[in-house]
Amino acid sequence: MKKKLFTSFPVTSHTDYVTQGTTFVVIKGLKEDGSAYILQALERGATTVVVQDDTSLSAEILALIAQYGAQLVFVPDSRKALAQLSAQAAGYPAQKLKLFGVGGTKGKTTTVVMLAHLLKTLGKKVAFLSTALIGIDTGSDELAQYDCAGTLTTPQPDYLHQFLKLCVEKGVEYVVLEVAAQAHTFSRLETITFDGVIFTNLDREHGELYPCMEQYFAEKQKLFPHVKKGGSLIVNGDDLYGQRLLEQYPYACSYGLKTDAHCHAMSLVDSLTDQCAQFKIQEKTFICTYYGFPGLYNLSNMLAAISLLAEQGFSVEKLSDTPLRFPAIPGRLELQQLKNGALAVIDYAHTAESIKQVLLLMRAHTQHLIVLFGAGGGKDSAKRPAMGKVAAQLADVVILTDDNPRHEDPQVITEQIFSGADAEHREKVMIIHDRAAAIQKAFSLSYPDTIIMLLGKGPDTEQIIKGDKLFFSERQLLQLL
Repeated sequence: MKKKLFTSFPVTSHTDYVTQGTTFVVIKGLKEDGSAYILQALERGATTVVVQDDTSLSAEILALIAQYGAQLVFVPDSRKALAQLSAQAAGYPAQKLKLFGVGGTKGKTTTVVMLAHLLKTLGKKVAFLSTALIGIDTGSDELAQYDCAGTLTTPQPDYLHQFLKLCVEKGVEYVVLEVAAQAHTFSRLETITFDGVIFTNLDREHGELYPCMEQYFAEKQKLFPHVKKGGSLIVNGDDLYGQRLLEQYPYACSYGLKTDAHCHAMSLVDSLTDQCAQFKIQEKTFICTYYGFPGLYNLSNMLAAISLLAEQGFSVEKLSDTPLRFPAIPGRLELQQLKNGALAVIDYAHTAESIKQVLLLMRAHTQHLIVLFGAGGGKDSAKRPAMGKVAAQLADVVILTDDNPRHEDPQVITEQIFSGADAEHREKVMIIHDRAAAIQKAFSLSYPDTIIMLLGKGPDTEQIIKGDKLFFSERQLLQLL
């Protein structure tokens, strides 16, 4: 059972973490205004309330703050204040650790987990924060894993700095962080600098925040100024946006599956369970065997991690001494054999390019490929037709279903996805909004050697419909088939 790490913070913007003596930072979010929760924070014990200069507080709220004896502090930017105050309250733990950051669109979580476990293999005490897993080295063979439900790809500063403080207390030396574009947009990395960073790639995502790719790319690039002087910049030279970064930062180290990269690799064995590849890093060539991460895109993730370690001075050739066994990542090519002989695969793929890559991988292992997916409501709607197009091209059966429709009409979402399918492929596409019923339908159409791809939700265990969060586990449903 994964353990929950924290129940309260000395500084926070969320009332769930307020306790006696907490500093409550009021943030006007995209959906809610934190000033509406000041009373609740005071009732839970907040003794300081921090608000942005342009925040207008009612006479009633001002009177309540005075009544509770709390201090009222105004700041120019409440998001930056949250980061700065959180770092200060934790004792600036980031300064006592070696930090690596992984940014990009696809492959961040896998690269983070790979990098952390490679560091452990090389004898370092390590911790990591990712979308799907949180791990801290406690001295045993495996990294202790903790519940990350409700945390963001890059957590809010209150959580982040308390996590880093915990790492210092446990004697951790290296911490690997997954870095989202929103971490830059919302100042979550204020006061944080990295010893090395990786840029994996850029694909269309989060169009609800970044309407055009150039704006999205601009946010992703903000990771690089957070690197310490003399730190390592590792960039995917196979990616078009990575190539632009390499022009901008000519001293960066490129990696890729093409031989013109500084660090490159080629696959030797690639089954669903066993992988073996040849790596050429800093003019040294070695062969490495690893398990559970098939496909060229996962080889690219592995290469990114090894390239950063080499740039940091590690003898990465040692990784060829023994086969590498990484932990399974929830919702990343999670395989489950079904009782009728079919294979179900749960994966987080939720962009056209990631769907393409995972379907191409599985297409090589079956003559009958079923794919089931949807798209999140309130998210980037422009990517939906492209998702439908590639799925209909590569799969034998496509089932469009719901995936956290939120307040959006599920029928509109699936119709937008369906609109992208070419006319000659539309007969293989069906729509079943109830995801449980859709999974049951996929199973009924399967037979031995069929592969059923359940895409989009990955490790999620809920459906978000009209504001309600309903428990939903694809793993449990598959076990009942």
